[in-house]
Amino acid sequence: MKAGTSPPASRAAGMRTLVVHVLAVAATALVLFWCIGFRGGLAFRSSDKQHIFNVHPPLMLIGLVVIAGEAILAYRTFPASVSRDARKKAHLALHAAGLAVGLVGVYAVFKFHAEAAIPNLYSLHAWVGIATITLYALQWLAGFLAFFFPGAAPETRRSAVPWHAVLGLLVFALAVGNAQLGFLEKLTFLQSPPARLVGKYGAEALLINFTAVIVLLLGIAVVIATVNADSTRYTAM
Repeated sequence: MKAGTSPPASRAAGMRTLVVHVLAVAATALVLFWCIGFRGGLAFRSSDKQHIFNVHPPLMLIGLVVIAGEAILAYRTFPASVSRDARKKAHLALHAAGLAVGLVGVYAVFKFHAEAAIPNLYSLHAWVGIATITLYALQWLAGFLAFFFPGAAPETRRSAVPWHAVLGLLVFALAVGNAQLGFLEKLTFLQSPPARLVGKYGAEALLINFTAVIVLLLGIAVVIATVNADSTRYTAM
C-alpha cells in the first residue's frame, strides 16, 4: 500500500475495480449468449449471412468496451509494487489489443453487408462507430508517440497527461454510447415488419435490453473507478 493511502480507501478502490471486472464478464457472457443462443452462432463464412453479422457485436463490445476499460484501469489494477513503466506497457498493450479486436469486428459487419447486399454506413450507429474507432486509433497512436516511442520531452509529457486521460475517457464513453445505439438498432430491426422476429416483451428483447443496461453500468463503473484513482499514478507517463 502506498504511503498516504488509508486501508479503507484502498479497499474501496479494490471494490470499484472488482465491480468493473464482474460487469465486464457479465456483459461479455450476455452478448455471446444472445448471438449464439438466440441468433444462431458466429461465423466468418456461412450460407446464413446473419452468422457473419453475429461476429460484430461481441468483438466490438470486447474490444472497445471490455478490453478498453481494462486498459484504462491498468494503472490501478496492478499492485503498487509494479513499476509505472510496467503499468504503462500494460496500458499500451491492452489498448492495442482492444483496437485490433474492434477492427476485426468492423471488418465482420462490412463483410456481412457486402455478402448480404446491404448498403454501408447509412445509420447513426455506423457513423458514430467509424468515428469512435478512428478516434481510438488516433488516441493510441498519439499516446504511443508521446509516451512510449520516440517519446516527447518530460515537460511535454506532463502537460499532455491530463488531455490524454480526458480524451481517452471521452472515446470510451463514445464506445459505450454507440454500443447502446447498436443494441437499439438491432432490436428495432428484429421487431419491425414484415418479419417481426422478436416480440416486444419476448425473451430475446428482454435479453438485449438487459445486456445494454449492463454495458451502460460497466461504462459508468469504469469512469467512477478512474476518477477515484490515486492521482499520483497519473502525474507522469
